[in-house]
Amino acid sequence: MEVVIEFGKLLIPAAVVLYAMYLVVKSFLDKELEKQRMEIRSKSIETVLPNRLHAYERVCLFLERITPNNLVIRLNNGQYTAREFQQILLNEIREEYNHNVSQQLYMSEEAWELVKSAKEDLIVMVNEATNRMPEKATNIDLARQIFEMAVEKDFDPIQHALTQVKNEIRQTF
Repeated sequence: MEVVIEFGKLLIPAAVVLYAMYLVVKSFLDKELEKQRMEIRSKSIETVLPNRLHAYERVCLFLERITPNNLVIRLNNGQYTAREFQQILLNEIREEYNHNVSQQLYMSEEAWELVKSAKEDLIVMVNEATNRMPEKATNIDLARQIFEMAVEKDFDPIQHALTQVKNEIRQTF
C-alpha cells in the first residue's frame, strides 16, 4: 500500500506538470495557426482588393457608357435609319455588357442584379422608342425619342444602379 502512495506522490505532480505543458503547447500552436491564417488572409486581401476595385471601376464605366445621353451621342452620326440605329445601340449595349460580365465575381449579388436590370431596362426603352417611330424615321428622330422617354421616367435604373455600386464601393473600401 505504501508503494502505491509513493507512486501516487510521484504520478500526480508529474500528471499536473504534463497537463500544464500540454496547455502551454496547445496555446502556442493555436496562436501560431491563427497568425498563419491572418497572414494568408492579408495576402489574399492584397490580391483580391485591387481586383474588386478594378471591377467596380469597370462596372461604373459600363453604366456611364450606357446612359442614354452618352450612348446616343457617342454612336449617332446622322447617317442611319431609326431601325439601323436601334441595332447599333442594342449591339453596343450587349457588347459593353459582355465585356464586363466577369466583374460580377467581385460584386454583391444585389449590385449585379441592379446592373443587369439597368441594362435590360435600357434595351426595352430603345425598343419601345423604335416602335414609336414611323418607318422612314432617322437616327436623329430615334435619338430624340430616346431622350424624351429618358426624361419622362420618374425612376432612372442606370443612375440607381450606379449609386448602389458607388455605395458598395464606399462600404467595402
